[in-house]
Amino acid sequence: MSEKSTPETVYLTIPDLVERLDLAPGKIHRLIEDSYLAAVRVDGVLKVPAEFVQGNEPLPPLRGTLLALLDAGYSNEEAVAWVFDINEELGERPIDSLMAGRKSAVRRATQSLAF
Repeated sequence: MSEKSTPETVYLTIPDLVERLDLAPGKIHRLIEDSYLAAVRVDGVLKVPAEFVQGNEPLPPLRGTLLALLDAGYSNEEAVAWVFDINEELGERPIDSLMAGRKSAVRRATQSLAF
């Protein structure tokens, strides 16, 4: 992490997401498998960062960013860490850029990662 203080990440469990998105657990797992959401194990429990959900659906520009990171060889855990770490090029966390509608800037930041 950078010297800048970043907000503590809040995580949602699969049951939390079932309730919030009004979907069956299998559908939640499919969203994770298809990179609409990314999950990491926290204390052995599969969890999704709350910021990956906007209203009652996955954050729309997240999937393209996750796919770019996975294509660059990142693991799910590394991709989640990248999205939440301050990015020098963006001057903020990529998740903050995505939530503010600046997905093009985030995609540009991911392009250099594959090389």
